[in-house]
Amino acid sequence: MSKEAKKKSSPVTERLYQVITSPIVTEKSTQGSEHNKFTFNVALDATKPEIKTAIEEIFKVKVKAVNTLRVKGKVKRFKGRLGQRSDRKKAVVTLVEGSSIDIGSGL
Repeated sequence: MSKEAKKKSSPVTERLYQVITSPIVTEKSTQGSEHNKFTFNVALDATKPEIKTAIEEIFKVKVKAVNTLRVKGKVKRFKGRLGQRSDRKKAVVTLVEGSSIDIGSGL
C-alpha cells in the first residue's frame, strides 16, 4: 500500500463527521452547557453509540450519556403554497465531570 493511500481518511473517520451535522447554539442549549450538556444536530440515521463515538473522537472528551429526539418538520406556507421543512434529529450529549467542549472553535 502506498503512502498516499494511508494518508487518506478512512471511511470510519468520514462517518464521524457525517454523524455530527452542527452544534445547536440557542439560549436553552447554552444554559445546558453549564451542566455539561451539549446539543448537536445529527444525521437522521445516526444511533446513540455512533453519536457517542463521534463526539469522543472529534472533541477528545469522555461522554456519560446521549439522549436523542426527532423533530418533525413544520408545515409552512411558501409564497402561498404549502411546503414542509425537513425533519431533523437532535442529540443532547452529557459529558463526565471535568470535560468540556468549546463550541466556538468549530468542527
